[in-house]
Amino acid sequence: MQTPVLVLNTNTKREQGRKVQLGNIQAAEAVASIIRTTLGPRSMLKMILDPMGGLVMTNDGNAILREIDVSHPAAKSMIELSRTQDEEVGDGTTSVIVLAGEMLTVARPFLEENMHPRVIVMAYIKAMDTAIETLNNVAIPVNVSDEKEMLKVIRTTLGTKFVRRFGDLIPKIAIEAVRKVSVEEMKTKVIDIKRFIRVEKIPGGMLEECKVLNGIAVCKDVVNANMKRKVVNPRVVLLDCPLEYKKGESQTNMEFTKDMDFEQALKMEEAYIFQLCQDIIKMKPTVVCTEKGVSDYAQHFLIKAGISVLRRLRKTDNNRIARAVGATIVHDPADLKEEHVGKSCGLFEVRKIGDEYFTYFEKCKDPKACTVLLRGAGKDVLNEIERNLQDAMHVARQLHMDPRVLCGGGATEMAVSQALIRKAKTIKTIGQRPFEALAAAFEIIPRTLMENCGSKIIRVMTELRAKHAAGDEPWWGINGETGDIVDMRELEVFQPINVKLQTLKTAIESSCMLLRIDDIVSGLKQQQQ
Repeated sequence: MQTPVLVLNTNTKREQGRKVQLGNIQAAEAVASIIRTTLGPRSMLKMILDPMGGLVMTNDGNAILREIDVSHPAAKSMIELSRTQDEEVGDGTTSVIVLAGEMLTVARPFLEENMHPRVIVMAYIKAMDTAIETLNNVAIPVNVSDEKEMLKVIRTTLGTKFVRRFGDLIPKIAIEAVRKVSVEEMKTKVIDIKRFIRVEKIPGGMLEECKVLNGIAVCKDVVNANMKRKVVNPRVVLLDCPLEYKKGESQTNMEFTKDMDFEQALKMEEAYIFQLCQDIIKMKPTVVCTEKGVSDYAQHFLIKAGISVLRRLRKTDNNRIARAVGATIVHDPADLKEEHVGKSCGLFEVRKIGDEYFTYFEKCKDPKACTVLLRGAGKDVLNEIERNLQDAMHVARQLHMDPRVLCGGGATEMAVSQALIRKAKTIKTIGQRPFEALAAAFEIIPRTLMENCGSKIIRVMTELRAKHAAGDEPWWGINGETGDIVDMRELEVFQPINVKLQTLKTAIESSCMLLRIDDIVSGLKQQQQ
Protein backbone atom coordinates (compact mmCIF):
# COMPACT_ATOMS: atom_id res chain seq x y z
CA MET A 1 0.00 0.00 0.00
CA GLN A 2 1.31 3.44 -0.98
CA THR A 3 2.35 5.78 1.86
CA PRO A 4 0.27 9.00 1.94
CA VAL A 5 2.26 12.07 0.87
CA LEU A 6 2.03 14.98 3.30
CA VAL A 7 2.28 18.23 1.34
CA LEU A 8 1.20 20.63 4.07
CA ASN A 9 2.99 21.18 7.35
CA THR A 10 1.66 18.99 10.17
CA ASN A 11 0.65 22.10 12.15
CA THR A 12 -1.58 23.37 9.33
CA LYS A 13 -5.32 23.13 9.80
CA ARG A 14 -7.34 22.70 6.61
CA GLU A 15 -11.07 22.76 5.91
CA GLN A 16 -12.66 22.14 2.53
CA GLY A 17 -15.87 22.09 0.52
CA ARG A 18 -19.40 22.58 1.81
CA LYS A 19 -18.26 22.67 5.42
CA VAL A 20 -16.26 25.85 4.75
CA GLN A 21 -19.07 27.58 2.83
CA LEU A 22 -21.66 26.85 5.50
CA GLY A 23 -19.17 27.85 8.22
CA ASN A 24 -18.60 31.21 6.50
CA ILE A 25 -22.33 31.82 6.30
CA GLN A 26 -22.69 31.01 10.00
CA ALA A 27 -19.87 33.43 10.90
CA ALA A 28 -21.47 36.21 8.82
CA GLU A 29 -24.83 35.59 10.52
CA ALA A 30 -23.16 35.80 13.94
CA VAL A 31 -21.59 39.20 13.14
CA ALA A 32 -24.87 40.52 11.69
CA SER A 33 -26.84 39.37 14.76
CA ILE A 34 -24.53 41.39 17.05
CA ILE A 35 -25.50 44.72 15.51
CA ARG A 36 -29.01 44.06 14.19
CA THR A 37 -30.55 45.71 17.24
CA THR A 38 -28.63 48.96 16.56
CA LEU A 39 -30.56 49.73 13.34
CA GLY A 40 -33.20 52.46 13.29
CA PRO A 41 -34.38 55.23 15.62
CA ARG A 42 -35.48 52.77 18.34
CA SER A 43 -32.06 51.16 18.35
CA MET A 44 -30.21 49.90 21.41
CA LEU A 45 -26.75 50.96 22.53
CA LYS A 46 -23.89 48.50 23.02
CA MET A 47 -21.38 48.81 25.85
CA ILE A 48 -17.98 47.32 25.04
CA LEU A 49 -14.96 46.97 27.31
CA ASP A 50 -11.74 47.05 25.32
CA PRO A 51 -8.64 45.06 26.41
CA MET A 52 -7.12 48.19 27.99
CA GLY A 53 -10.15 48.58 30.26
CA GLY A 54 -11.62 51.52 28.30
CA LEU A 55 -15.39 51.82 27.80
CA VAL A 56 -17.16 52.35 24.48
CA MET A 57 -20.89 53.09 24.51
CA THR A 58 -22.35 53.48 21.03
CA ASN A 59 -24.80 52.24 18.42
CA ASP A 60 -22.49 53.05 15.50
CA GLY A 61 -21.97 49.75 13.64
CA ASN A 62 -18.35 50.47 12.79
CA ALA A 63 -17.41 51.61 16.31
CA ILE A 64 -18.90 48.39 17.79
CA LEU A 65 -17.27 45.97 15.36
CA ARG A 66 -13.93 47.78 15.57
CA GLU A 67 -13.71 46.87 19.27
CA ILE A 68 -14.73 43.20 18.89
CA ASP A 69 -11.97 40.62 18.61
CA VAL A 70 -12.92 37.70 16.33
CA SER A 71 -10.93 34.69 15.19
CA HIS A 72 -12.96 33.40 12.22
CA PRO A 73 -11.56 34.69 8.89
CA ALA A 74 -15.03 35.24 7.35
CA ALA A 75 -16.14 37.25 10.39
CA LYS A 76 -12.97 39.36 10.06
CA SER A 77 -13.80 40.10 6.44
CA MET A 78 -17.37 41.15 7.45
CA ILE A 79 -15.97 43.57 10.03
CA GLU A 80 -13.72 45.01 7.33
CA LEU A 81 -16.87 45.85 5.29
CA SER A 82 -18.12 48.12 8.03
CA ARG A 83 -14.77 49.93 8.18
CA THR A 84 -14.72 50.43 4.40
CA GLN A 85 -18.27 51.81 4.48
CA ASP A 86 -17.33 54.23 7.26
CA GLU A 87 -14.26 55.50 5.42
CA GLU A 88 -15.94 55.81 2.03
CA VAL A 89 -19.33 57.35 2.86
CA GLY A 90 -19.49 57.61 6.66
CA ASP A 91 -23.04 56.22 7.03
CA GLY A 92 -24.81 52.87 6.57
CA THR A 93 -22.24 50.88 8.58
CA THR A 94 -24.95 48.82 10.30
CA SER A 95 -27.09 48.34 7.18
CA VAL A 96 -24.21 46.94 5.13
CA ILE A 97 -23.47 44.20 7.69
CA VAL A 98 -27.16 43.29 8.18
CA LEU A 99 -27.70 43.12 4.39
CA ALA A 100 -24.55 41.09 3.67
CA GLY A 101 -25.45 38.66 6.48
CA GLU A 102 -28.95 38.15 5.08
CA MET A 103 -27.69 37.71 1.50
CA LEU A 104 -25.46 34.87 2.67
CA THR A 105 -28.28 33.35 4.76
CA VAL A 106 -30.63 33.11 1.75
CA ALA A 107 -27.87 31.35 -0.23
CA ARG A 108 -27.60 28.52 2.33
CA PRO A 109 -30.53 26.35 1.01
CA PHE A 110 -28.99 26.36 -2.50
CA LEU A 111 -25.60 25.21 -1.19
CA GLU A 112 -27.30 22.45 0.81
CA GLU A 113 -28.99 21.32 -2.45
CA ASN A 114 -25.49 21.14 -3.99
CA MET A 115 -26.03 24.04 -6.39
CA HIS A 116 -22.67 25.32 -7.62
CA PRO A 117 -21.65 28.58 -5.85
CA ARG A 118 -20.71 30.07 -9.25
CA VAL A 119 -24.41 29.94 -10.30
CA ILE A 120 -25.42 31.83 -7.14
CA VAL A 121 -22.63 34.39 -7.60
CA MET A 122 -23.57 35.05 -11.26
CA ALA A 123 -27.22 35.58 -10.25
CA TYR A 124 -26.15 38.01 -7.50
CA ILE A 125 -23.94 40.03 -9.86
CA LYS A 126 -26.74 40.20 -12.43
CA ALA A 127 -29.12 41.35 -9.67
CA MET A 128 -26.68 44.09 -8.63
CA ASP A 129 -26.99 45.77 -12.05
CA THR A 130 -30.79 45.75 -11.80
CA ALA A 131 -30.64 47.11 -8.24
CA ILE A 132 -28.29 49.99 -9.19
CA GLU A 133 -30.54 50.88 -12.13
CA THR A 134 -33.56 50.93 -9.79
CA LEU A 135 -31.77 53.25 -7.32
CA ASN A 136 -30.95 55.70 -10.10
CA ASN A 137 -34.59 55.64 -11.28
CA VAL A 138 -36.13 56.39 -7.85
CA ALA A 139 -33.58 59.06 -6.80
CA ILE A 140 -34.83 62.58 -5.98
CA PRO A 141 -32.61 65.61 -6.84
CA VAL A 142 -31.73 68.00 -3.98
CA ASN A 143 -30.67 71.64 -3.99
CA VAL A 144 -27.37 71.64 -2.03
CA SER A 145 -27.42 75.42 -1.43
CA ASP A 146 -30.80 75.14 0.38
CA GLU A 147 -30.00 74.52 4.06
CA LYS A 148 -33.51 73.20 4.87
CA GLU A 149 -33.18 70.37 2.34
CA MET A 150 -29.68 69.51 3.58
CA LEU A 151 -30.95 69.45 7.19
CA LYS A 152 -33.69 66.92 6.28
CA VAL A 153 -31.09 64.45 4.99
CA ILE A 154 -28.64 64.91 7.88
CA ARG A 155 -31.47 64.65 10.43
CA THR A 156 -32.22 61.19 8.99
CA THR A 157 -28.59 60.13 9.47
CA LEU A 158 -28.56 61.33 13.07
CA GLY A 159 -32.13 60.17 13.78
CA THR A 160 -30.80 56.82 14.99
CA LYS A 161 -27.91 58.31 16.95
CA PHE A 162 -27.29 59.70 20.44
CA VAL A 163 -27.28 63.39 19.39
CA ARG A 164 -30.77 63.47 17.87
CA ARG A 165 -32.24 64.73 21.17
CA PHE A 166 -30.19 67.93 20.77
CA GLY A 167 -32.20 69.08 17.75
CA ASP A 168 -30.53 70.73 14.77
CA LEU A 169 -27.33 71.79 16.54
CA ILE A 170 -25.04 69.02 15.22
CA PRO A 171 -26.55 68.91 11.66
CA LYS A 172 -26.03 72.68 11.32
CA ILE A 173 -22.43 72.39 12.55
CA ALA A 174 -21.81 69.61 10.00
CA ILE A 175 -23.26 71.61 7.07
CA GLU A 176 -21.33 74.77 8.01
CA ALA A 177 -18.01 72.92 8.46
CA VAL A 178 -18.31 71.08 5.13
CA ARG A 179 -19.20 74.29 3.27
CA LYS A 180 -16.13 76.00 4.72
CA VAL A 181 -13.65 73.39 3.47
CA SER A 182 -15.24 72.90 0.04
CA VAL A 183 -12.85 73.98 -2.75
CA GLU A 184 -12.84 73.70 -6.55
CA GLU A 185 -9.75 71.98 -7.96
CA MET A 186 -9.43 71.30 -11.69
CA LYS A 187 -13.19 71.74 -12.20
CA THR A 188 -14.06 69.17 -9.52
CA LYS A 189 -15.27 69.71 -5.98
CA VAL A 190 -12.76 68.60 -3.35
CA ILE A 191 -13.93 68.29 0.28
CA ASP A 192 -11.24 66.85 2.52
CA ILE A 193 -12.87 66.36 5.93
CA LYS A 194 -10.03 64.33 7.43
CA ARG A 195 -7.26 66.87 6.86
CA PHE A 196 -8.97 70.24 7.09
CA ILE A 197 -11.70 69.88 9.74
CA ARG A 198 -10.29 69.42 13.24
CA VAL A 199 -12.64 68.46 16.07
CA GLU A 200 -11.47 69.76 19.46
CA LYS A 201 -13.23 67.99 22.35
CA ILE A 202 -13.17 70.01 25.58
CA PRO A 203 -14.93 68.38 28.58
CA GLY A 204 -17.14 70.73 30.60
CA GLY A 205 -19.41 73.57 29.56
CA MET A 206 -22.81 73.34 27.91
CA LEU A 207 -23.59 71.43 24.73
CA GLU A 208 -25.05 74.66 23.26
CA GLU A 209 -21.50 76.07 23.24
CA CYS A 210 -20.49 73.70 20.41
CA LYS A 211 -19.68 75.73 17.30
CA VAL A 212 -17.70 75.94 14.07
CA LEU A 213 -14.95 78.55 14.29
CA ASN A 214 -14.35 80.90 11.40
CA GLY A 215 -10.72 79.83 11.58
CA ILE A 216 -8.53 77.50 13.63
CA ALA A 217 -8.04 76.73 17.34
CA VAL A 218 -4.90 74.92 18.53
CA CYS A 219 -4.25 73.55 22.02
CA LYS A 220 -1.08 75.64 22.53
CA ASP A 221 0.10 78.70 24.47
CA VAL A 222 2.71 81.29 23.43
CA VAL A 223 6.29 80.26 24.27
CA ASN A 224 7.06 83.16 26.61
CA ALA A 225 4.84 84.98 29.12
CA ASN A 226 6.09 88.37 27.82
CA MET A 227 4.66 87.79 24.35
CA LYS A 228 1.35 89.33 23.26
CA ARG A 229 -1.66 87.06 23.69
CA LYS A 230 -3.97 89.12 21.49
CA VAL A 231 -3.15 90.59 18.07
CA VAL A 232 -5.69 92.15 15.71
CA ASN A 233 -5.06 91.55 11.98
CA PRO A 234 -1.86 89.55 12.56
CA ARG A 235 0.78 88.87 9.92
CA VAL A 236 1.42 85.12 10.28
CA VAL A 237 4.63 83.33 9.30
CA LEU A 238 4.64 79.52 9.33
CA LEU A 239 7.88 77.53 9.52
CA ASP A 240 8.81 73.86 9.73
CA CYS A 241 12.40 74.38 10.88
CA PRO A 242 13.88 74.82 14.39
CA LEU A 243 14.84 78.28 15.67
CA GLU A 244 17.68 76.93 17.78
CA TYR A 245 21.28 75.74 17.48
CA LYS A 246 21.73 73.03 14.88
CA LYS A 247 22.27 69.73 16.64
CA GLY A 248 24.51 67.09 15.04
CA GLU A 249 22.71 64.16 13.40
CA SER A 250 24.85 61.66 15.31
CA GLN A 251 27.67 62.08 17.81
CA THR A 252 29.59 65.28 16.98
CA ASN A 253 33.18 65.96 18.08
CA MET A 254 34.71 69.44 18.19
CA GLU A 255 38.45 69.86 18.71
CA PHE A 256 39.62 72.99 20.53
CA THR A 257 43.32 73.88 20.36
CA LYS A 258 43.31 77.44 21.75
CA ASP A 259 41.61 78.79 24.87
CA MET A 260 39.46 81.15 22.73
CA ASP A 261 38.11 78.36 20.48
CA PHE A 262 35.21 77.40 22.76
CA GLU A 263 34.07 81.03 22.93
CA GLN A 264 34.41 81.23 19.15
CA ALA A 265 32.16 78.18 18.71
CA LEU A 266 29.49 79.71 20.99
CA LYS A 267 29.65 82.97 19.05
CA MET A 268 29.16 81.11 15.77
CA GLU A 269 26.05 79.42 17.18
CA GLU A 270 24.70 82.75 18.46
CA ALA A 271 25.40 84.42 15.11
CA TYR A 272 23.48 81.61 13.34
CA ILE A 273 20.44 82.12 15.60
CA PHE A 274 20.68 85.92 15.25
CA GLN A 275 20.67 85.59 11.45
CA LEU A 276 17.60 83.29 11.55
CA CYS A 277 15.73 85.84 13.69
CA GLN A 278 16.77 88.76 11.45
CA ASP A 279 15.42 86.91 8.38
CA ILE A 280 12.09 86.51 10.16
CA ILE A 281 11.94 90.03 11.66
CA LYS A 282 12.52 91.76 8.30
CA MET A 283 9.14 90.38 7.10
CA LYS A 284 7.51 92.31 10.04
CA PRO A 285 5.33 89.39 11.22
CA THR A 286 3.34 89.56 14.47
CA VAL A 287 2.86 85.79 14.88
CA VAL A 288 5.37 83.02 14.09
CA CYS A 289 4.43 79.31 14.27
CA THR A 290 6.99 76.53 13.91
CA GLU A 291 6.73 72.75 14.00
CA LYS A 292 10.07 72.47 15.81
CA GLY A 293 11.67 74.05 18.92
CA VAL A 294 12.55 77.70 19.67
CA SER A 295 15.62 78.44 21.85
CA ASP A 296 15.68 81.05 24.64
CA TYR A 297 18.19 83.12 22.67
CA ALA A 298 15.83 83.27 19.65
CA GLN A 299 12.89 84.14 21.94
CA HIS A 300 14.89 87.14 23.25
CA PHE A 301 15.16 88.69 19.75
CA LEU A 302 11.56 87.86 18.79
CA ILE A 303 10.12 89.38 22.02
CA LYS A 304 12.10 92.58 21.34
CA ALA A 305 10.50 92.71 17.87
CA GLY A 306 7.02 92.24 19.45
CA ILE A 307 6.42 88.82 17.84
CA SER A 308 4.30 86.08 19.47
CA VAL A 309 5.66 82.56 18.91
CA LEU A 310 4.02 79.11 18.96
CA ARG A 311 6.34 76.10 18.86
CA ARG A 312 6.10 72.33 18.30
CA LEU A 313 2.83 72.47 16.36
CA ARG A 314 1.64 69.27 14.71
CA LYS A 315 2.21 69.08 10.95
CA THR A 316 -1.55 68.70 10.40
CA ASP A 317 -2.33 71.80 12.53
CA ASN A 318 0.25 73.82 10.63
CA ASN A 319 -1.34 72.79 7.31
CA ARG A 320 -4.78 73.84 8.58
CA ILE A 321 -3.49 77.23 9.78
CA ALA A 322 -1.82 77.74 6.37
CA ARG A 323 -5.15 77.13 4.60
CA ALA A 324 -7.10 79.37 6.99
CA VAL A 325 -4.78 82.43 7.08
CA GLY A 326 -3.49 82.20 3.50
CA ALA A 327 0.15 81.60 4.46
CA THR A 328 2.76 79.25 2.98
CA ILE A 329 4.86 76.96 5.19
CA VAL A 330 8.53 77.83 4.67
CA HIS A 331 11.47 75.53 5.39
CA ASP A 332 14.21 78.15 5.73
CA PRO A 333 13.64 81.71 7.09
CA ALA A 334 16.16 83.01 4.51
CA ASP A 335 13.67 82.06 1.75
CA LEU A 336 10.80 84.11 3.25
CA LYS A 337 8.99 86.42 0.82
CA GLU A 338 6.03 88.76 1.23
CA GLU A 339 3.62 86.32 -0.48
CA HIS A 340 4.45 83.65 2.13
CA VAL A 341 3.00 85.80 4.96
CA GLY A 342 -0.62 85.03 5.96
CA LYS A 343 -2.73 88.20 6.12
CA SER A 344 -6.33 86.96 5.95
CA CYS A 345 -6.73 86.33 9.72
CA GLY A 346 -8.69 88.96 11.67
CA LEU A 347 -7.74 88.06 15.25
CA PHE A 348 -5.03 86.04 17.00
CA GLU A 349 -5.85 85.36 20.65
CA VAL A 350 -4.89 82.93 23.41
CA ARG A 351 -7.79 81.93 25.68
CA LYS A 352 -8.00 79.61 28.65
CA ILE A 353 -10.76 76.98 28.57
CA GLY A 354 -10.86 74.73 31.63
CA ASP A 355 -7.22 73.95 32.43
CA GLU A 356 -5.94 74.26 28.86
CA TYR A 357 -4.73 77.23 26.83
CA PHE A 358 -6.11 77.45 23.31
CA THR A 359 -4.72 79.67 20.57
CA TYR A 360 -7.38 81.01 18.21
CA PHE A 361 -6.86 82.25 14.64
CA GLU A 362 -10.31 83.76 14.11
CA LYS A 363 -12.34 86.02 11.79
CA CYS A 364 -10.48 84.66 8.75
CA LYS A 365 -11.58 85.82 5.30
CA ASP A 366 -12.82 82.74 3.45
CA PRO A 367 -10.92 80.07 5.44
CA LYS A 368 -10.55 76.75 3.65
CA ALA A 369 -9.99 74.89 6.93
CA CYS A 370 -11.78 75.11 10.26
CA THR A 371 -12.00 73.80 13.81
CA VAL A 372 -15.18 72.45 15.41
CA LEU A 373 -15.33 73.01 19.18
CA LEU A 374 -17.33 70.37 21.06
CA ARG A 375 -18.30 70.88 24.69
CA GLY A 376 -20.10 68.28 26.78
CA ALA A 377 -20.48 66.61 30.14
CA GLY A 378 -17.80 63.91 29.98
CA LYS A 379 -15.29 62.12 27.79
CA ASP A 380 -17.61 59.26 26.79
CA VAL A 381 -20.38 61.68 25.78
CA LEU A 382 -17.93 63.80 23.76
CA ASN A 383 -16.52 60.74 21.97
CA GLU A 384 -20.04 59.66 20.94
CA ILE A 385 -20.92 63.21 19.79
CA GLU A 386 -17.73 63.29 17.72
CA ARG A 387 -18.56 59.94 16.06
CA ASN A 388 -22.04 61.24 15.20
CA LEU A 389 -20.63 64.53 13.89
CA GLN A 390 -18.19 62.65 11.63
CA ASP A 391 -21.13 60.68 10.16
CA ALA A 392 -23.08 63.91 9.60
CA MET A 393 -20.11 65.60 7.89
CA HIS A 394 -19.55 62.60 5.63
CA VAL A 395 -23.20 62.65 4.58
CA ALA A 396 -23.05 66.41 3.89
CA ARG A 397 -19.94 65.77 1.79
CA GLN A 398 -21.66 62.98 -0.19
CA LEU A 399 -24.56 65.33 -0.93
CA HIS A 400 -22.17 67.94 -2.33
CA MET A 401 -20.58 65.25 -4.52
CA ASP A 402 -23.87 63.84 -5.84
CA PRO A 403 -26.95 65.94 -4.92
CA ARG A 404 -29.55 63.14 -5.14
CA VAL A 405 -31.34 61.37 -2.31
CA LEU A 406 -33.39 58.21 -1.78
CA CYS A 407 -36.18 57.52 0.68
CA GLY A 408 -35.15 55.84 3.94
CA GLY A 409 -37.13 53.63 6.32
CA GLY A 410 -36.71 50.54 4.13
CA ALA A 411 -38.66 52.13 1.23
CA THR A 412 -35.76 51.98 -1.23
CA GLU A 413 -34.91 48.39 -0.24
CA MET A 414 -38.53 47.35 -0.87
CA ALA A 415 -38.51 49.11 -4.26
CA VAL A 416 -35.30 47.24 -5.21
CA SER A 417 -36.81 43.97 -3.95
CA GLN A 418 -39.92 44.39 -6.16
CA ALA A 419 -37.79 45.34 -9.19
CA LEU A 420 -35.73 42.17 -8.72
CA ILE A 421 -38.88 40.00 -8.40
CA ARG A 422 -40.21 41.47 -11.67
CA LYS A 423 -36.85 40.91 -13.38
CA ALA A 424 -36.61 37.32 -12.03
CA LYS A 425 -39.74 36.37 -14.00
CA THR A 426 -37.85 37.06 -17.23
CA ILE A 427 -34.96 34.68 -16.33
CA LYS A 428 -35.33 31.18 -17.74
CA THR A 429 -32.13 29.58 -16.36
CA ILE A 430 -31.35 27.94 -12.99
CA GLY A 431 -30.13 31.35 -11.77
CA GLN A 432 -33.75 32.46 -11.30
CA ARG A 433 -34.04 31.00 -7.79
CA PRO A 434 -30.99 32.76 -6.26
CA PHE A 435 -32.17 35.94 -8.02
CA GLU A 436 -35.55 35.72 -6.25
CA ALA A 437 -33.84 34.83 -2.96
CA LEU A 438 -31.73 38.00 -3.17
CA ALA A 439 -34.93 40.03 -3.68
CA ALA A 440 -36.22 38.54 -0.40
CA ALA A 441 -32.92 39.39 1.34
CA PHE A 442 -33.51 43.13 0.81
CA GLU A 443 -36.61 42.91 3.00
CA ILE A 444 -34.38 42.41 6.06
CA ILE A 445 -33.95 46.19 6.48
CA PRO A 446 -37.68 47.08 6.92
CA ARG A 447 -38.15 43.86 8.93
CA THR A 448 -35.35 44.77 11.32
CA LEU A 449 -36.80 48.28 11.75
CA MET A 450 -40.12 46.68 12.76
CA GLU A 451 -38.42 44.23 15.13
CA ASN A 452 -36.57 47.07 16.88
CA CYS A 453 -39.72 49.09 17.52
CA GLY A 454 -41.89 46.09 18.38
CA SER A 455 -44.64 46.17 15.73
CA LYS A 456 -46.56 43.20 14.25
CA ILE A 457 -43.98 42.05 11.71
CA ILE A 458 -45.90 39.61 9.50
CA ARG A 459 -49.02 41.79 9.08
CA VAL A 460 -47.16 45.06 8.43
CA MET A 461 -44.59 43.38 6.14
CA THR A 462 -47.37 41.87 3.99
CA GLU A 463 -49.09 45.28 3.72
CA LEU A 464 -45.83 46.98 2.73
CA ARG A 465 -45.09 44.32 0.12
CA ALA A 466 -48.58 44.75 -1.35
CA LYS A 467 -48.20 48.56 -1.55
CA HIS A 468 -44.89 48.26 -3.43
CA ALA A 469 -46.16 45.49 -5.72
CA ALA A 470 -49.34 47.39 -6.63
CA GLY A 471 -48.18 50.86 -7.62
CA ASP A 472 -45.32 52.89 -9.01
CA GLU A 473 -44.74 54.73 -5.73
CA PRO A 474 -41.47 53.64 -4.17
CA TRP A 475 -41.88 56.02 -1.21
CA TRP A 476 -43.67 53.71 1.23
CA GLY A 477 -41.51 52.66 4.16
CA ILE A 478 -41.55 51.95 7.89
CA ASN A 479 -41.73 54.69 10.50
CA GLY A 480 -38.97 53.48 12.83
CA GLU A 481 -40.60 55.12 15.87
CA THR A 482 -44.09 53.55 15.60
CA GLY A 483 -43.67 50.67 13.13
CA ASP A 484 -46.43 51.99 10.83
CA ILE A 485 -46.30 52.24 7.03
CA VAL A 486 -45.89 55.88 5.95
CA ASP A 487 -44.91 57.95 2.92
CA MET A 488 -41.24 58.75 3.53
CA ARG A 489 -41.49 62.09 1.72
CA GLU A 490 -43.99 63.32 4.34
CA LEU A 491 -41.87 61.94 7.18
CA GLU A 492 -38.80 63.57 5.56
CA VAL A 493 -36.55 60.52 5.90
CA PHE A 494 -33.90 60.68 3.16
CA GLN A 495 -30.44 59.26 2.50
CA PRO A 496 -27.82 60.33 -0.07
CA ILE A 497 -27.73 58.05 -3.11
CA ASN A 498 -23.96 57.50 -2.68
CA VAL A 499 -24.54 55.92 0.76
CA LYS A 500 -27.14 53.47 -0.58
CA LEU A 501 -25.09 52.61 -3.67
CA GLN A 502 -22.01 51.90 -1.56
CA THR A 503 -24.08 49.77 0.89
CA LEU A 504 -25.58 47.74 -1.95
CA LYS A 505 -22.36 47.17 -3.88
CA THR A 506 -20.32 46.33 -0.78
CA ALA A 507 -22.94 43.88 0.56
CA ILE A 508 -23.41 42.01 -2.74
CA GLU A 509 -19.73 41.91 -3.70
CA SER A 510 -18.64 40.70 -0.26
CA SER A 511 -21.30 37.95 -0.15
CA CYS A 512 -20.16 36.82 -3.63
CA MET A 513 -16.57 36.73 -2.43
CA LEU A 514 -17.42 34.67 0.69
CA LEU A 515 -19.55 32.23 -1.35
CA ARG A 516 -16.65 31.51 -3.68
CA ILE A 517 -14.37 30.35 -0.84
CA ASP A 518 -14.20 26.55 -0.64
CA ASP A 519 -10.94 26.00 1.24
CA ILE A 520 -9.48 27.55 4.40
CA VAL A 521 -5.88 26.75 5.23
CA SER A 522 -4.72 28.21 8.52
CA GLY A 523 -1.08 27.80 9.51
CA LEU A 524 -1.26 27.31 13.25
CA LYS A 525 1.82 28.25 15.25
CA GLN A 526 3.65 25.40 16.94
CA GLN A 527 2.63 25.18 20.54
CA GLN A 528 5.43 26.10 22.85
CA GLN A 529 6.79 23.19 24.80
